[in-house]
Amino acid sequence: MRFILLSLCLAVQLSLQSQSRPNVIIIVSDDQGWHDVGFNGGKDIPTPYLNALAQDGIVFDAGYASHPYCSPSRAGLLAGRYQQKFGHENNTPYNQADENAGLPLDEKMLSEVLQENGYATCAIGKWHLGDHEKFWPNQRGFDEWFGFYGGGMSFWGNTGKKPAKSGVLRNGEIVPQSELTYLTDDFTNEAVKFIKKQEEAPFFLYLAYNAPHAPIHATEQYLAKTDHIEDGARSAYGAMVVGMDEGIGKVVQTLKDQGIYDNTLIFFYSDNGGHLHGASSYPFRGHKGMLFEGGIRVPFLCSYPGKLTYPHHYPHAISALDIFPTVLAAADITPPKPLDGVNLLPLLSGNTSSPPHQKLYWRYSDGAGYAVRKDNYKLIYSGYKEKLLLFDLATDPYETSDLAQQHPEKVQELKLEYQAWNKELIPAKWYDPHPENILKEEQKRQRIRNKAKAGEKKSKKP
Repeated sequence: MRFILLSLCLAVQLSLQSQSRPNVIIIVSDDQGWHDVGFNGGKDIPTPYLNALAQDGIVFDAGYASHPYCSPSRAGLLAGRYQQKFGHENNTPYNQADENAGLPLDEKMLSEVLQENGYATCAIGKWHLGDHEKFWPNQRGFDEWFGFYGGGMSFWGNTGKKPAKSGVLRNGEIVPQSELTYLTDDFTNEAVKFIKKQEEAPFFLYLAYNAPHAPIHATEQYLAKTDHIEDGARSAYGAMVVGMDEGIGKVVQTLKDQGIYDNTLIFFYSDNGGHLHGASSYPFRGHKGMLFEGGIRVPFLCSYPGKLTYPHHYPHAISALDIFPTVLAAADITPPKPLDGVNLLPLLSGNTSSPPHQKLYWRYSDGAGYAVRKDNYKLIYSGYKEKLLLFDLATDPYETSDLAQQHPEKVQELKLEYQAWNKELIPAKWYDPHPENILKEEQKRQRIRNKAKAGEKKSKKP
């Protein structure tokens, strides 16, 4: 009898402990522009469910991805460290036979830490952290996985001439295309199913939509809601955002129906700035792949109802690297390794007003481009322009006035900051063609500008 009572007490204690630890959901959108959500002032693409989530939480007005494009950004998020410190600086090559191209196995991921501490874990959607099986989610701390391992695919689930294994998988096994509809909806439905079957243990859901990444595919249902947008590319892109927004609404409603919404910590952010197929990073300069604000400042919010008291808009610069330590702090788990982000909970609970970061850094392609933000000054070495640029984001948040010539001392100060940080990094473990591609883009831009100027000169001839 005494043994039974002790067992019951222990079971009750464990149950209460589980209930006190929050569920965690990280929702990642793909290549979404800063202005493509209502909570950042966007008006043309309807995002009522994200707006409602923002109203319940906190919007990061200066929320940054840790890298300007997909795979490295996700590596930083799930490893909690600058990705350049472990060589995951470039997009992984599309080669399943490459056993070296992926988030290193000795880099402990957030999913692995939470799994080891009693969380039920699930990854849904785009992975893009290594094509080889040893890098897949079901090998990296996720109990369940529904999605694809590459960087992009048809939203109808077609693999074309690629191997069927490159399509949608469930725990590593091929999902027949006949069971798929539209990937955004499929990912939402899987997320809802996972949440509904959780009963005792807290859970971690990594919901990585591939919307609104190219290819630009949308259903008639979602296209009808952006029919008012006359720009065809923008209208089709917006329909993809609408599909994701409605899916997020279903996920949130499921949490409410299950009575666990108030005890769920939710982060939403885009892995990098908007792409060039209908997205908008307005009013910021640049786009995906660039280190101007439009390439790295992204739609970003956090919701933890009843736990966070900060006003709805947080003004200080934060990074996706902050998600890892914040989640562990909420779950009362000691970090197993040094992290590059900070725990945001004290700041978002009103316990301190000091900014979380004095300095933030970015680098791509072994330094072909880099940036450092220190307080409100930001130095960029642009691989597009092949030059250094300096901006004061306090007075020029849209980076229209280069101050490098006016303040050479500030340029030198920030260069030294970058060089000190750069010593902590290692070379990229694999190559991608980003530097060549950005030079081509700048050359194309200059050709268009030169053509415009040529018309002016021609008109002035006697």
